[in-house]
Amino acid sequence: MNIRIGNGYDIHQLVSDRPLILGGVTIPHELGLLGHSDADVLTHAIMDAMLGALSLGDIGLYFPPSDPQWAGADSLKLLAQVNQLIRERGWEVGNIDSVVVAERPKLKPHISAMRDRLAQVLNIEGDRIGIKATTNENLGPVGREEGIAAYAVTLLVTQP
Repeated sequence: MNIRIGNGYDIHQLVSDRPLILGGVTIPHELGLLGHSDADVLTHAIMDAMLGALSLGDIGLYFPPSDPQWAGADSLKLLAQVNQLIRERGWEVGNIDSVVVAERPKLKPHISAMRDRLAQVLNIEGDRIGIKATTNENLGPVGREEGIAAYAVTLLVTQP
């Protein structure tokens, strides 16, 4: 069996009048993430990790913010396309480990739903996706509640 590891990172600014979407789940909050698509930092970090594991660039290469067709795009649909890219090359997700960094809102009640949505899109078992939430202890732009960041590591394996 061959394996490849990739890591990803994303951060988006918090603003009013936008929904807060993480891992494909809309989370009740007075602020949402600003971005060309739905600005789902968790899904974006996972996609970058998947692409990076196979040296396929990053999500900006496939879904550039300068292209109007991606305005408001559902990141889960983009994730499905990235998953198709890796599967066409004979690989699949072995597992994902991720961290969402946000001061508010509390994400623990939403982690199970995020895991389920991501697993469904990737067509893998939910126990192959780890999602953790932490704060930045009031430090930096995330700590000042100016944005939310996410980190992801993905292990890709050759399909049997």
